[in-house]
Amino acid sequence: MNKITHNLRPTALLPLLLGAVLTLSACAAPQGPKGVYLLLDTSGTYTVELEKAKKIVNLLLGTLEAGDSLAVARIDSASFSEKDIVARMVFDQRPSTANNQKRAFKKTMDGFAQRTQKGSAHTDITGGILQAVEWLTETGAGQQTVLLFTDLEEDLIPGHIRDFPLDLAGVRVVAINVTKLRSDNIDPRKYMARLDAWKTRVEQGGGRFEVINDLDHFSRVFAG
Repeated sequence: MNKITHNLRPTALLPLLLGAVLTLSACAAPQGPKGVYLLLDTSGTYTVELEKAKKIVNLLLGTLEAGDSLAVARIDSASFSEKDIVARMVFDQRPSTANNQKRAFKKTMDGFAQRTQKGSAHTDITGGILQAVEWLTETGAGQQTVLLFTDLEEDLIPGHIRDFPLDLAGVRVVAINVTKLRSDNIDPRKYMARLDAWKTRVEQGGGRFEVINDLDHFSRVFAG
């Protein structure tokens, strides 16, 4: 082994060293601005969870930086629509302007939570994810995250078609506050089956799927 190393000329080592430097630089290169799209379930009794959703928005506003993007949209009976976007913003590079944007975003979110008293009749989670990915792609964010604030029980209007593959390449899907249904207490396997079904669907679409139910662990959303 030593004999081979000693026979290498310094000039022969340069391509190897350059390759190593480039590899390390690529690993350390920033992924660009972050884009986060929060989908809020507004079906049935899930509206009582909106106070927790406001806490999540506040955490996001405190974490996202200049150039990052944030959108909040509701999941209702037919969610593949811009009309369901509650608020969206690309934060300005100027700190003072970004702070004003965040205050306005929080005010919009607070007003939405106060107005939302009656839940939607159905839950189109797939349509919401499709709208989220479309918006995140338009922002050009290097790190794209979809947050699902829902029990993951999809209930579609008869005739709505959602049983097709999702293109989620490079997208991180994080389910937050996945509440348990009454039927889950009777048979916990139903809860686990919902988690497994969404994990499989996201990963088959090229994305990553995670679950964070304890908001004290919310910082993991930005852990990479």
